[in-house]
Amino acid sequence: MKRFLISVLLFCILASVLSGDLLGQDSIPGTIETPDSAIEGGLHQFIKTKFIEGSALFMSTIALSLIIGLSFCLERIIYLNLAQINTKKFLKEIEKQLEENNVEGAKAVARDTRGPVASICYQALSRIQGTIDEIDKSITATGNVQTGLLEKNLSWISLFIAVAPSLGFLGTVIGMVQAFDNIQQYGDISPGIIAGGMKVALITTVGGLIVAIILQLFYNYILTKIEGIVNDMEDDAISILDLITQFKRHSTK
Repeated sequence: MKRFLISVLLFCILASVLSGDLLGQDSIPGTIETPDSAIEGGLHQFIKTKFIEGSALFMSTIALSLIIGLSFCLERIIYLNLAQINTKKFLKEIEKQLEENNVEGAKAVARDTRGPVASICYQALSRIQGTIDEIDKSITATGNVQTGLLEKNLSWISLFIAVAPSLGFLGTVIGMVQAFDNIQQYGDISPGIIAGGMKVALITTVGGLIVAIILQLFYNYILTKIEGIVNDMEDDAISILDLITQFKRHSTK
């Protein structure tokens, strides 16, 4: 993960340098030159042109926020998809083993199944010789640990959701300051200088807001997945307790 982040950072620094070189070709400060090829090149060329028109430093950091934020989102989505199982089929296999008085077989089924639900069931079966209260406390503790694992890295996604628009607004303020510096330097408040400078400044805000919206959509999707898994954990915790209770009743007869 660290190598990936370093590679992304180096890529964005290179993009910043290249964008700075392209920005240096502008002959008139505060004006925007939109080549016809940018319009004819389609969406990709349009985005590239707007990236160059914006501040190279801030646009690169905003792009870096998007890349790193999406990497965390992708990691969580893969993890959560792997954590989901067919709980009904899983519990039926556990119930079948317990009906045959095969506790070790039930533990093997839980141990060989991935996901937090299987971890909770394995923990409960490992304490099957204890009281129901002891098993319940063990399930609760394991559930808290598994919930923490499901919510891992969510704080980083929230960070980049907040950082991206903040960087955009910061770029806008700095861009407007530069626009006023151009007005002071040339002693001219013509609409071309003012509008051009403000356009460059506002591009960073647009970029930051777009990144925040994209990451927010993924964040809400991840939260929905986590809520579904947690609900399965709670339902199956009750189910495994019922199965263990029935097993204890039959074994004492």
